[in-house]
Amino acid sequence: MSSRFPGLFGIRLKDLVLFFPLLILPATSALAADEPDLIFRRSTVFKWVSPNDKLATYGLDDPEVEGVACHFTVPEKGGFKGWLGLAEEVSDVSLACRQVGPIKFKNKLEQGDDMFRRRRSLFFKKMQIVRGCDVKRNVLVYMVYSDKLIEGSPKNSTSTVPIMPWGTSDTNIEKCGDFFTQ
Repeated sequence: MSSRFPGLFGIRLKDLVLFFPLLILPATSALAADEPDLIFRRSTVFKWVSPNDKLATYGLDDPEVEGVACHFTVPEKGGFKGWLGLAEEVSDVSLACRQVGPIKFKNKLEQGDDMFRRRRSLFFKKMQIVRGCDVKRNVLVYMVYSDKLIEGSPKNSTSTVPIMPWGTSDTNIEKCGDFFTQ
């Protein structure tokens, strides 16, 4: 008689325990680099025993456009479901993006490319910040919205960043239309 414990689909439990960390380690290190900086949180709904509902404000540099930073505020569910990561977060997100230095494009981009994504529920809902270019006005346009596998939300927020000289020595103003494909 075998002393091994039959695990999921005939896989030995010992093999599963050894293999699982190999699956999540690359994903966690890749996600850690893309995490926004928490600026602050404020409680909005008091809970007696479990964590409060909060608003959290985060800062994020555009990884493809040097000189642009975005800040967004998202509601975070408290309670035991929120604490365990099981609560579905609401789609209310505000966004503000600004020029924080000379603007330099690192690569060619497409209209509506994802700049940032974050999971907002255990399975099917995610928040996305996408970017585009208003060629006529030479303005970067950022939009944040939430979507679900089945049904998204029309709630969104938009912010624009006009590409301007940064200081007296910045004479080379890039045109976003040169870097975005239609």
